[in-house]
Amino acid sequence: MSWYYYDDARERKADIQRKIEKLRKRGEKFEVLAAPAGNKKLAVTFWGKAWCTHLEKHKDYEYRLPRGRSYLRQGNVYNLEIEPGAVTATVAGSELYEVRITIKPLAPATWKRLKADCAGQVTSLLDLLGGRLGDGVLRTIADPEHGLFPEPREIRLVCSCPDAANMCKHVAAVLYGVGVQLDTKPELFFTLRSIDPAELLTTTAQEALADAHGADTALAGEDLSALFGIALSDETPAPTEPAPAKTPKPARMKESTKRKESTKRKKRAQAKKPAKPAAKKRARKVPATRRVERD
Repeated sequence: MSWYYYDDARERKADIQRKIEKLRKRGEKFEVLAAPAGNKKLAVTFWGKAWCTHLEKHKDYEYRLPRGRSYLRQGNVYNLEIEPGAVTATVAGSELYEVRITIKPLAPATWKRLKADCAGQVTSLLDLLGGRLGDGVLRTIADPEHGLFPEPREIRLVCSCPDAANMCKHVAAVLYGVGVQLDTKPELFFTLRSIDPAELLTTTAQEALADAHGADTALAGEDLSALFGIALSDETPAPTEPAPAKTPKPARMKESTKRKESTKRKKRAQAKKPAKPAAKKRARKVPATRRVERD
């Protein structure tokens, strides 16, 4: 029996791959979410690890999550997208299943409290996204009940598979896929929770960030002209094209043509003239006194 099920599973997987290739040929996007294989950790950065750890702390999820890790490691999660309040993906199982995970935005009162708790401790947006903050701030952010991460009651799970469980293995694979995605794009966590990470920065850091954006805006139009002492047009420049080859001025073309025609006429006139006859040599007269008569 085991061989039968093994061959059957292998054939189903090959069939799914054929379907995916057909869809790709039709122009549909099918990008696999690459995840570490074997015993390597799925996530290694603060945001990726914190997401996965948060999921595993909830008993509602603990039974289905391990199967989801296997599905993700096998390369069965495709087209994972993170947008405000939602995660979508396609998961290859016995068929291609569509998964949608809806997450409520962070409550305004919770966000206000978190900003107050982190006040004066986050001085750099890069440090925030990189998880390079003090332990106190990180614990506040990752607190399972009062932090930034959603609770199970804030998450709605939907999959097109026939499994009646609240969390099927396809959904679990996508949830872990979010952690993998946050490893490389931590800013997507704030997109998912519909909050602006810059609001956690200190007042000084926020002003510096605003000044940086303002400098980008200032380097345009008249400000750039005043800064570098050059005149700039207000019109948006058209796309540059290769400059056409310069053509001689009409007057110069005429003069050149005239010179060429004059030279040609002279050559033709010289060719038509008859050749001058060769000059006859005059016989040299011998003086009479020098003539000698012979008998």
